[in-house]
Amino acid sequence: MFATVKSRLLHFLREYHPIVHVLLVGTALARIASSMSMPFLAIYLSRESGLHPIMIGAIIGIGSLAGMAGGFVGGALSDRLGRKFIMMIALIGWVIVFAGFAFAKAPLLFMLFNMLNGLCRSLYEPVSQALMADVTVKEKRLNVFSMRYLAINVGVAVGPLLGAYFAMFEAWLPFLVTAFVYLLYAALLYALLQAFGIRQIEGERRGGVTVRSAWRIIASDRVFRYYIAGGIIAAIGYSQMMSTLSQYVQQSVADGATLFALLMTINAVTVVLLQVPLSKMFESRGPMAAIVVGGLMFALGDIGYAVSTGWIGFMISMVLFTIGEALNFPATNMLIDRLAPDGMRGTYYGAQSFTNLGHFIGPLAGGVLLSEWGGGPLFSVMAAVTVAGIYFYWKGQQVSKMFHNSHKNP
Repeated sequence: MFATVKSRLLHFLREYHPIVHVLLVGTALARIASSMSMPFLAIYLSRESGLHPIMIGAIIGIGSLAGMAGGFVGGALSDRLGRKFIMMIALIGWVIVFAGFAFAKAPLLFMLFNMLNGLCRSLYEPVSQALMADVTVKEKRLNVFSMRYLAINVGVAVGPLLGAYFAMFEAWLPFLVTAFVYLLYAALLYALLQAFGIRQIEGERRGGVTVRSAWRIIASDRVFRYYIAGGIIAAIGYSQMMSTLSQYVQQSVADGATLFALLMTINAVTVVLLQVPLSKMFESRGPMAAIVVGGLMFALGDIGYAVSTGWIGFMISMVLFTIGEALNFPATNMLIDRLAPDGMRGTYYGAQSFTNLGHFIGPLAGGVLLSEWGGGPLFSVMAAVTVAGIYFYWKGQQVSKMFHNSHKNP
């Protein structure tokens, strides 16, 4: 068994560029850090400031709103100025964000820091994806996306438990530890990218695209617009996991904060265990089939949340919800990768952050529904919203097929 693991590890190291290895390890470390703090932000705000659920939803959601423009601009600039520059700005920004969360008291400061948090995420995520694709041949990019998603969920599996542990000492401690980890990651990533030849890669890949020309191309891409609409609607439902679910669980069961930490770990572990078999199962069926089934599983999980009254019900619902996540996210990334021209990969990945509009609307609408109607109606509505989002991905696929068929048969 050890020999098999060693053989697979050596094969992986030979198969992919060292920058891919660096980013995968860094992604896991970064997600461990952010998962120590961000899932508990709603609970932290509720306990420390006594804010209304609607205000908490607005504070959490505004980070995604700020990320809408940041992702597009950052992705376009990375095509022109280089990936390393944009990623370093994002990582240093995160250091400021989480140190700020640790010491802030006023709601306005939390709102400003979370706006910066959303901006940093929208810069880092698409640019790191684009860099991985830059150094990987097209046939192997799906594997790289899958490994990146696994790295994210390894981090998310460990982070909430560490966060709950640190929070037992001081409520602000997880945020300060997160800031330190991001500072360490920024320094290591800079050194390793320099060592593994980022200058040469960026010199080969940089194009003449400007933000204005990138916007014209994106705005004229009808298929991309349908994908973004589907992503916005899906994000409205998915965002409840990081905003209203924690508050609902805390209201519904004893020791809700501990249960929520466990649910986050179940979410990550389920992805790690099932993503590879699920990807193989749907490989021949294509990304649209994975999106349809994934959306339905999201809805089943939401319905489960709506009717659950104890730990077991919430845990089963999280498994169903997570199966939807494992199917949906890599499939939507593949749709964008197939659509993006080589010279504008960063731009398209960055423009995908327009789906952050859903991550802004979701927590705000969820806060209203939770306070006015309660958790059951909230998650029933979100189940219906998630299913509705499938239509836009399907419509985008139909338009894409019509476009290719018209070019094949003029």
